[in-house]
Amino acid sequence: MGMPSVLVLNGPNLNLLGTREPAIYGAETLDDVANLCREAAGRLGLEIDFRQSNAEHQLIDWLHEARTRVDGIVINPAAYTHTSVAIADALCAIAKPVIEVHISNVHKREAFRHHSFVSPIAEAIIVGCGTQGYVLALERMATLLAEKATK
Repeated sequence: MGMPSVLVLNGPNLNLLGTREPAIYGAETLDDVANLCREAAGRLGLEIDFRQSNAEHQLIDWLHEARTRVDGIVINPAAYTHTSVAIADALCAIAKPVIEVHISNVHKREAFRHHSFVSPIAEAIIVGCGTQGYVLALERMATLLAEKATK
């Protein structure tokens, strides 16, 4: 039995981290976040597949592939959080633990950001912790997968 695997999926505009609204999202780039996740995964005994797309259909295709390939999903759906029933449906079809991550505290921002189609599906939701939220999500995912393995 190999290490548990986790898909870390990032939605639209996250490829602009480090340059897009750094007062909100910080100065770290998406590559920095990927490295942070790889370091955390190594420490936690997880394999990760770190991906980003601006295209909703690509995110959904990757989620469909994940159904038989990974043990859990960490997702920052970005703007699709508030608009994509299709991503929520794809997550429901997977039947694997999902943790939702947002770099900023969406509840301190515009009202339209307060609703998430992903949150009702997620085992946990991490908001407002900056890019550290990804590490917290992987730590929680490692715990969930370890608990599942002992049942």
